Amino acid sequence: MTDAKTPRNTANAMWGGRFAAGPDAIMTAINASIGFDRRLYAQDIRGSRAHAAMLAAQGIITSSDAEAIREGLLTVLSEIEAGDFPFSEALEDIHMNVEARLKDIIGEPAGRLHTGRSRNDQVATDFRLWVRDQCDAAIDGLRALIGAALAQAEVGADWVMPGFTHLQTAQPVTWGHHMMAYVEMFGRDLSRFQDARKRMNESPLGAAALAGTGYPIDRFATAAALDFDRPMANSLDAVSDRDFALEFLSAASICAVHLSRLAEELVIWSSAQFRFVSMSDKWSTGSSIMPQKRNPDAAELIRAKIGRILGATVALFTVMKGLPLAYSKDMQEDKEQVFDAADSLMLALAAMTGMLSDLTANREKMEAAASAGFSTATDLADWLVREAGLPFRDAHHVTGSLVAMAEAKGVDLPDLTLEDMQSVNPAITNDVFNVLGVHNSVASRQSYGGTAPDQVRAQIARWRDLL
Repeated sequence: MTDAKTPRNTANAMWGGRFAAGPDAIMTAINASIGFDRRLYAQDIRGSRAHAAMLAAQGIITSSDAEAIREGLLTVLSEIEAGDFPFSEALEDIHMNVEARLKDIIGEPAGRLHTGRSRNDQVATDFRLWVRDQCDAAIDGLRALIGAALAQAEVGADWVMPGFTHLQTAQPVTWGHHMMAYVEMFGRDLSRFQDARKRMNESPLGAAALAGTGYPIDRFATAAALDFDRPMANSLDAVSDRDFALEFLSAASICAVHLSRLAEELVIWSSAQFRFVSMSDKWSTGSSIMPQKRNPDAAELIRAKIGRILGATVALFTVMKGLPLAYSKDMQEDKEQVFDAADSLMLALAAMTGMLSDLTANREKMEAAASAGFSTATDLADWLVREAGLPFRDAHHVTGSLVAMAEAKGVDLPDLTLEDMQSVNPAITNDVFNVLGVHNSVASRQSYGGTAPDQVRAQIARWRDLL
């Protein structure tokens, strides 16, 4: 909440003597960021504690001042976590709010905390720490989601279902194979967040406003204290870089696309026309007027989250695209986008993990659908190539004629008689029926990464080892 008791010119006092009057209400509203950057409080206090400890170690401030700062910051942290902290819009941002409260608690030593740093490197450090934490959360969330998909794949490694292209029946696959496709997709998402985390793990702290500082600070010490690999090597880049946020948003957008694609399939598969899967009551809702309805609302909302996340990505790219070095106030617009995208992503990951964990696949419905729609036509064409010696294009033509015949008779390919088939091509023998069943079809797909149950189980084992 805003502290109504804070005097109007407090912000002026924080800026120093340059300004004779405080900003008016509109300037305060557009300039203040405390309404959203208060989420950085833990990272801000952690960075300040590391900075104060370094200042003392370097003899820039006394040990007693550093200890007072450390204890005071812990008090501020406890007040914020307890909900007792008087956030003030007049103090603009989380940095000034924390520093002002620290001064209330410990007095003069608080004024020495900001030695050798600027709000420019301070916010860059806070934000980088926060995004790094979100990468860790996304990595954990994806591991859980992959685990749920692997469990579904293990159960249905040999459950036959139709594979689709253009949402038309194409060839039989297995439920396990379909689930493993998403494991691969989410695995790439996992690696993107891991890779982005490695690249962002450098510390901006100590770059000061843009040029570094004349104080004998130790940036390697603060980097180590904050679990960064190293300090950033260029002070201009350190305060102006938001690549880490853009990479996080880019990885989040791709991940959200994958979540949306799976959500779309769950919506389709749970419909009365498919009935491939049943969602538990935890992830479904009813209709206010149609008692028979069971709506996959959670999946639909996950499907919609890509809009928010992709929107945030485009927004931050747009903010950053024309900024000269080094810091510009435009960068204040970076956080709300990332905060919202991170919240949306984590909610979608958790919901999808819950849905997959509770999902029941309907083996009988899937197998019946796989056996219809001439899904073994390609197997027939392949048999004509292997056994009858036809060129594939000729085999394709023969198979097309047999599909047309079956369609005219209202039956599927395995239901045609040998005489029917030989009327199109006399080289066909009774052995052709060994490849026309859907189970025979999936079992034959033994190429690496294929849908054969043995191949699916091998990929499941590989992922179990990777995780």
